[in-house]
Amino acid sequence: MKLLQTNLQEIETAAELEKLIHENENVMVCCGRMGPMCIPVYDAMEELEEERENIKFYTMAFDNPEAHVIRNAPECRGFMGLPFTMYYKNGKVAHATTSIQSMDMITEVLDSKFAN
Repeated sequence: MKLLQTNLQEIETAAELEKLIHENENVMVCCGRMGPMCIPVYDAMEELEEERENIKFYTMAFDNPEAHVIRNAPECRGFMGLPFTMYYKNGKVAHATTSIQSMDMITEVLDSKFAN
């Protein structure tokens, strides 16, 4: 059951997240709600998904119990604002951000962490 109203694929289980980050070299997951800090990040991701075929973009509902894998990740310790955004490279966390991110901030991370 999809909890977030976006055009992005939504991850529903921790096992599904694990599978996706191991099957794809570059993965960006935005874990949030349909709130004012999260929606701009989803919008940016929807736009970037069309341009960057080497990166897989997903959402995960913050309130989904399965999202504990992101909420409790060591990289997110101390994070206060939603969304928690995780960037995975070759199955490992390459970067993590908290709170609203602009398109420029997101593309900067994508360029630095997922450069070919």
